[in-house]
Amino acid sequence: MRPSSIELLAPAKDLACGIAAVNHGADAVYIGGPLFGARAAAANSLTDIEHLVGYAHQFRARVYVALNTLLQDDEVDRAVALCHQLYALGADGLIIQDVGLLEADLPPIPLHASTQMNNRTVEKVLFLEQTGFAQVVLARELSLAQIRTIRAATTIPLEFFVHGALCVCYSGQCYFSEVVAGRSANRGQCAQFCRHQFSLLDQEGQTVAANRYLLSLKDLDLSAHLAALVDAGIRSFKIEGRLKDENYVKNVTAAYRLALDALLDARPNLTRSSSGQCRFGFVPDPERSFHRGATDFFLTGRRGQMAAIHTPKSIGKRLGRVAATDAVSFAISGEETVHNGDGLCFFDRKGTLVGIKVNRAEGNIIYPKDGAARLRLPVGTEIFRNRDTEFDKLLARSTLCRTIAVRMRLAETAGGLSLTLTDEDGIVSTAALPMRKEQSRTIGMIELMASRQLAKSGATIFSVTAVTVDVQPDIFVPTASCNELRRLGFAAHLEARLQAYTPPVREHLPTTVPWPAAELDYQDNISNSHAAAFYRRHGVRHVDRHPLRPADTADCALMTTRYCLRFQLGICPRQHGQKADPATSLTLVDKTGRYTVEFDCGICEMTIRPQAKQN
Repeated sequence: MRPSSIELLAPAKDLACGIAAVNHGADAVYIGGPLFGARAAAANSLTDIEHLVGYAHQFRARVYVALNTLLQDDEVDRAVALCHQLYALGADGLIIQDVGLLEADLPPIPLHASTQMNNRTVEKVLFLEQTGFAQVVLARELSLAQIRTIRAATTIPLEFFVHGALCVCYSGQCYFSEVVAGRSANRGQCAQFCRHQFSLLDQEGQTVAANRYLLSLKDLDLSAHLAALVDAGIRSFKIEGRLKDENYVKNVTAAYRLALDALLDARPNLTRSSSGQCRFGFVPDPERSFHRGATDFFLTGRRGQMAAIHTPKSIGKRLGRVAATDAVSFAISGEETVHNGDGLCFFDRKGTLVGIKVNRAEGNIIYPKDGAARLRLPVGTEIFRNRDTEFDKLLARSTLCRTIAVRMRLAETAGGLSLTLTDEDGIVSTAALPMRKEQSRTIGMIELMASRQLAKSGATIFSVTAVTVDVQPDIFVPTASCNELRRLGFAAHLEARLQAYTPPVREHLPTTVPWPAAELDYQDNISNSHAAAFYRRHGVRHVDRHPLRPADTADCALMTTRYCLRFQLGICPRQHGQKADPATSLTLVDKTGRYTVEFDCGICEMTIRPQAKQN
């Protein structure tokens, strides 16, 4: 049986992040194009994407471009033209949300169904497979059991987020920003209401929780569940972070590369989907990068507190507790070394995050920039580090840590020498160097010199594992000539690898597979006539676009989520063995208004709606 290919998919805010992701082990990278990406602040030029495509393809790594916003009618033609440009420069796939693109004249490039399409049921994923998508990004809320059910009913490759920031709402279904602030999350302009500070009131108007980040989730971390996800049917493991910096991408990508490699080594039925091996000059540790605390969300069921309600900021890695304190310093228990310039933090008695700039560290004694007295640190206070200066320096120095293994054979030709390279993928190339042959004064010196010089790979992407010298032992070759032939050999082989790589092709043929629902509403996100035509072709009779706008829909659901405020705060009746009353609602209040929180306890869902203003 052919081994199953496993893909580590890393984010790229820009070209530098994309190259860093490839260098640190990504099998594929996803990046925003110049327009129509769901992260408007992470757009990239076609020139940069072409550069990234060429760099990634050296390692047989892929580049997927995110065009996952909803389109207006006057944007469709520009979006289609962009699809053709991306296909022409060698992109390996497009991540899309708007089904209107399937009604257009697309190039034969694979389409990936963005998580913004709300892919969380068997029926939806099967429909996407039957309409020609090449890969589906599943909803983050799914459990292992739900993933297994989808896998059993479909054959399309399944992609799943394993690390990074979480949307509290089902992706593609959040209208908070659009309705309240006029900034559509489905158009790449999310105002992140989930990171706002709210107060929660009960039906009598009494405060349940005051001034807390009640909708701000911890960061996803499924590093302990990779084997279970493989068993459930996931083949693409996705790291969130198209707004994260280069050091974050290096650290987290490297961490998951090592974890997946250990899994692949233990399972001969699995294989990497790109080439090369990584050796890192640092020990990857995602907690040392941006980190709000970790949750495995709903993968293994509803358990634990999923939200970080005291701050939406990074708290980083836990160092230990305050062991002693005086007016100018404090001591930390724990084994982590703190360095001058580090950023520490802790939660005060009110639950507010307080930052500390380390002026000087002597062992476990910390001297804050402005002294310790103002911090009022009780003994026992937990201390975290959210800026690790020494680790950041290690990451900054980490560049090309991924290489492709090659074997070399030096041989004679009629007019000089040839160097043949064979790499780990079986790709073969030959470079020739014309030269006049002279006799050496010392028999056998050519083999020693050539073996030594040819094995030097320098700053290339290659690692030489063996050198065979198949020349007459009495031939004389200058060291400079050997070095030049090595340079020519690496250049020729790099070109051969790029020539041997062919981006995937996928023709898009119209289908009439029935849409799996009887009706449409604003949550189906129809924003152009092409999308309306798509649904009509798939059996939906009545498609009236105007009433489907969330802002024009009375009692619109601003958010629908599996996350539950009552469970988070420990006031869910079921947590105390009582029968839940779904009729009980709560009120969220922030600087923008008041919002009703409803609970559907039958399916464990929470919905937030605008609250009618009182006269």
